Amino acid sequence: MTTPTLPAPATAPAAPVSPLRRTLRALAMLACLPYIVLKIAWVAGSTAGIPEGSVLLDHPTATAVANGISVIADAIVVLLALLLTRPWGLRVRAWLLLVPVWAATGLIAPIMAGYPAQLVVALLVPSRTGPAVAPVPDFLDPWVFPVVYGGFIVQGLSLGTLFVLYSRDRWGRVRAGRLGELPAAVSGAGVRACTVAAAALALAPAGLHVLWACGMTGGLAPDYADGYDSDQAVVDVVRAFFLVVAGLAGLALALRRPAGLRVRTATATAWVASGAAGCWGAYMTLVALMPQTDGGKEPTLVMAGTYAVEMIIGFLLAGCLAVILNRRSRTA
Repeated sequence: MTTPTLPAPATAPAAPVSPLRRTLRALAMLACLPYIVLKIAWVAGSTAGIPEGSVLLDHPTATAVANGISVIADAIVVLLALLLTRPWGLRVRAWLLLVPVWAATGLIAPIMAGYPAQLVVALLVPSRTGPAVAPVPDFLDPWVFPVVYGGFIVQGLSLGTLFVLYSRDRWGRVRAGRLGELPAAVSGAGVRACTVAAAALALAPAGLHVLWACGMTGGLAPDYADGYDSDQAVVDVVRAFFLVVAGLAGLALALRRPAGLRVRTATATAWVASGAAGCWGAYMTLVALMPQTDGGKEPTLVMAGTYAVEMIIGFLLAGCLAVILNRRSRTA
């Protein structure tokens, strides 16, 4: 993925570490603890929170490796919290910051949107498993989800606010103004063509997710279809939503329409939605590629293809956004 080379001016003032930023930094760090502790316990061999029959127990080595990677990934949140609140953070090269923040945003945003929606739906529609954003039934014990996802939501809110403040300090001019004021050169024919193609392509996986949420079982693995409930329907609706929003936000930036829309609004929307589509598509593609001992749980070609297309769409739109921001930084 192409990343913008947005330079920090040598004379840029250090962002003051205000009480608000210190509080948000502490919240982000504390919110990492439940997830990290649980993952370390699983790497050490504990089965706390993992029910009998869970797919996590089918391949202990692969699961341990995945959990170890997850610990490292969540530990990066601590580094990001420091980077976004310390003066030296303004001197870090843009791509070293933007790539992990984009990925973190993309992974957390659907949880922040989907998990509260699942809690509401669970009050209205009885569910056998309770709220859970999980790729297969009986993935984890129900208590794991409020503990882990509650921490993710706090991370998302605190880090998201810190990043908004940081980007205002460092790149305020890049995201200033309205779309109609941007010169045509910030997108160009190539970016516009890629954005239109990605937005059109997004309709296919988004449509499938909506159809699955409405009760269609075609293309789903047998066990997956049998265990499909209201919680998974919410997940599919959320993923369809982010795909559509990513396409629309990308088109708005590339075509510079509607002219009155603020650049920062379009940029933030494209940033979050493309990350959600690309990163969750990549994650689910990796899950689909993992070997399954139970043929009924093995993702179908339709499922795997849908995840792969989502990944491609998200990364393509993120690349277009990076090019637009890079060109914008030269004219701002």
